[in-house]
Formats: sequence, structure tokens, C-alpha cells
Amino acid sequence: MTAHAVLSASSAHRWLNCPGSVQLEQAYPDTTSEFAAEGTLAHEICELKLRAYAIEPMGKAEYSSRMAALKANELYKPEMETSTDVYLEYIKAVMLRYPVQPAVVAEKRVDYSAYAPDGFGTADCLVLAGDVLHVIDYKHGKGVPVSADHNLQMMLYALGAISAYSMLYTFKTVKMAIVQPRLGNISEFELPVDELIRWGTDTVAPAAKLALSGEGGYAAGEHCRFCRAKAECRARAEHYMQLRGAAESWAKSRSVIKAAACYTDKELADYLKAAELLESWYKDIKEHALALCLAGKDVPGYKAVAGRTSRSFTDTDKAFSVLMANGVDKAVLYQYVPLTLAKTEEAVGKKLFKALLADYVVQTPGKPTLVPASDKRARITNVESAENVFKKLED
Repeated sequence: MTAHAVLSASSAHRWLNCPGSVQLEQAYPDTTSEFAAEGTLAHEICELKLRAYAIEPMGKAEYSSRMAALKANELYKPEMETSTDVYLEYIKAVMLRYPVQPAVVAEKRVDYSAYAPDGFGTADCLVLAGDVLHVIDYKHGKGVPVSADHNLQMMLYALGAISAYSMLYTFKTVKMAIVQPRLGNISEFELPVDELIRWGTDTVAPAAKLALSGEGGYAAGEHCRFCRAKAECRARAEHYMQLRGAAESWAKSRSVIKAAACYTDKELADYLKAAELLESWYKDIKEHALALCLAGKDVPGYKAVAGRTSRSFTDTDKAFSVLMANGVDKAVLYQYVPLTLAKTEEAVGKKLFKALLADYVVQTPGKPTLVPASDKRARITNVESAENVFKKLED
């Protein structure tokens, strides 16, 4: 298992905003998930493809053998082939911007301990192009689009890379990119090296000192999402209870201030954000309360009960054999159901699916959904444009 720094780059958004979380988290075990394991496998495929193309050219037999070993993993899915190709093609495009081929480094351990003691991480790809440093990160997840704009993880990687290659390169600009193929998201951001170093000195170093000393305070926010202590954190609980108090005060004021009985659109946006965070917090503390009840502890006013029961065969084949032996037709017991489009694409791979079935696929509009304004999808509305109205009048 790969070791992780206490002040890791991936959790920088948390310890920079909530220094106290670093010490608090130490009491909770680190966990992983199947999604994380899938992401690790996809990263290994990315690394092999990048090394074969730009770093250590290898024979077809060696490449095929190493790729076959990765594909033998039970977590491998055909779409990984396509998504990792997108990552490689992006890096190729970056390399082709320069008249002289730049140096490329894959899975580079970068040390930013000059700003955060014992701080290190692993950058997926570094492209060293004269006075320009490219930091490129592959994200396999498809839950939430990740932006490269002032991305703290990427900025720490860049600080580490600048330190690592300071004897060979004098970088003036850092260009960061996050490639997230399964969401069709490629986010880019650049900033001057001087500005980055100032941030490291003025922001990272003081926050890191507070975090490691245990003197840093606590602050709730979106950064709580992956904190191991989130379900029991008092600061988070008090934050949301304050939101509840503000909502109750507003509700009382409605009966007094009739003119402001309805909130404004701006207030609606604020309430939506608060409700989203409250929903996440409620889910976390509910799971924690259930775990306590199952462990025999008392949570006043609540108890654990058995959920709705379900039935299943101990041996489906034997059960069906008994039915067929007693006159039940096999066609009654088995359904011949085709795979869904998504499952078919996953089974045969995106390239073959597109090549053979493009003419048999129709795209239907999805149901309208509310998302943050930063989402890259186009805004939709039920209000007709003036152009369409006039077109109808002309017809």
C-alpha cells in the first residue's frame, strides 16, 4: 500500500481550511473503496501508455505483456482503454506545442516539505518545457467535475516539481490540467511561478505549522466531505445547527415583516447551498448513529431495527429443476433480456461500439436537473427565444 503524507496534497483543501482536522483524523482508521481501487488501476494503465510513448519505448511484446497483466485485474473495464487514451492524447498535444520535444516524467514523487513538513505526493505527469512546467493529473471518477483553477493539490505538486528540477530548469509559468475523460472534462489553469511560491510561503507554510502543532482551529465547509472525523466533528455539527437557527429566525420574522414574506432569488441560491451541505451532514451522522446503536450504545430517542426482509433461493438451479420436474415450462422461469445500451458499450468497448452501432443509437434529451453555475453543460430554459418567436410568426 502506498504511504500517504500527513499533510497530503490530495487533502490540502481540508488542512488548509481546517488545520485542526489533521490531528483529529489520526484517531480514525484510513479506508478505501472499490472505486478508489478502480482509479488506481486506471492510473497504472495511464502510466504504462505514457511510458511506452514518451519515456521508455518498449517492444510490442513487452508492452502487450504488461498491458495484459493490468487487464487481468478483476476491476478492469473496457472503458478504461478509451478513457486512458484521452489522457495520453492530451499529453501528446501538449508535447507537440513545442518545437523541441520536452522532457516527460510519469508518476513522479514530488516533495513540497519546504512549505509543509514531510509533505509529498505523486504527480501523474510532468512536462518540462523550458521555462514552462506542465502538471497534468488524471481523474477516473465521474461523480463531480474537478477544476484545475487554483486547485490546491495541483499547486502543491507544482511546488514540489519546481524544487525537484530547480538545478536544471528556471520555470516562469506553471500550467496545470485535470483530465477527467468519463465526464468529458478537461480543465486547465496557469499562473506565474512567483505567485505560486508566494502562496506556498504566505499560505501553505503557516497553515501547515498550525496543523502539525495541533493549535489550528476547526472550520466546517465543503472540505469536510472526505474527512474521516466528519460524522463526529463538533465544529461541523455546530456549523449546521447555526444554519438551523438562522432558518428558524427567518421563519419567525415572516410573521412580523409581511413585505419580505418571500425570499429573493439570491437568498434561494444561498439556501440551496446550505441544504446540500445539510443533507450530506445528515447522511453522515445517521450512519454514525446506526453504528453506535448496533454496537450496543444508547442514542437517546433512536434505536436500530431490522430492515425489510428479502427472500432468495439457496440454489436457483436446483429450485428451477424441481419446478421443471413438476411440469413448469422452462420458458416461464427464464427471461431472455438484452443488455442495456450502457452495458453493451461497456461489454464490447467504446471504440467497437461506435464503429459498428453509431447508426443504431439515438440521443434523447435528459430530464432537466439543477446544477451549480460552474457546470460546463449548456444552460436550458422553457422560455422561448425571440428568434424562435419571430420565426413562428413568419411561418
